[in-house]
Amino acid sequence: MTSTDPLLTASDDQPRARLLGLVGAIEPWDDLERTHLETVMQWIAGGAPVYRVRKPDVPAMHLVSYFVVLDNTRGQLLLVAHRKAGLWLPAGGHVEPGEDPWATVVRECHEELGIEAVASPITGEHPLFLTVTRTRGQGAHTDVSLWYLLDTDAHTITSYDQDEFKAIRWLTDEQVLEESAELLDPHMHRFTRKLQHARTRRQHRG
Repeated sequence: MTSTDPLLTASDDQPRARLLGLVGAIEPWDDLERTHLETVMQWIAGGAPVYRVRKPDVPAMHLVSYFVVLDNTRGQLLLVAHRKAGLWLPAGGHVEPGEDPWATVVRECHEELGIEAVASPITGEHPLFLTVTRTRGQGAHTDVSLWYLLDTDAHTITSYDQDEFKAIRWLTDEQVLEESAELLDPHMHRFTRKLQHARTRRQHRG
């Protein structure tokens, strides 16, 4: 089967079109996110491979779904100490070939935190934020990360994947912003400010 086979093209076009719609619906927070969104729209529309097929870096740029777990009662969000990255990050994982990024969230949430993924009313089953990040260390590559919001009570998380994470922490928005950027995902402060804005806007609408 060649790359011009209509069945192959059709099977690839459907998830690619969904991704374009998903990314195109994200409202940019700042100039950097606007640039990232434009880059990713061109990347998807251009027909490049978007799913990781071999660890850690094939293809060199591929999709990731992050999910930020929020406990709205306590006003805190969950960060994990990722062993390989050496940083505090949201939980998440790589999108499998043809997989919808929200399905990745559902799968990884169960595997990594042992809970059901419940979409935040702020966003529903849609990403709030998008980043393009060059990873560090051996097998460096570029992660195109879709950041989702989940809604849960902190007490429901009683275990986590200790092969992936060294520890977990619940932090308020303010505590995240007080953390050194060197210890966090490089876009964590920007995400937190966008989240604060989204919460405020929803409260005003409510």
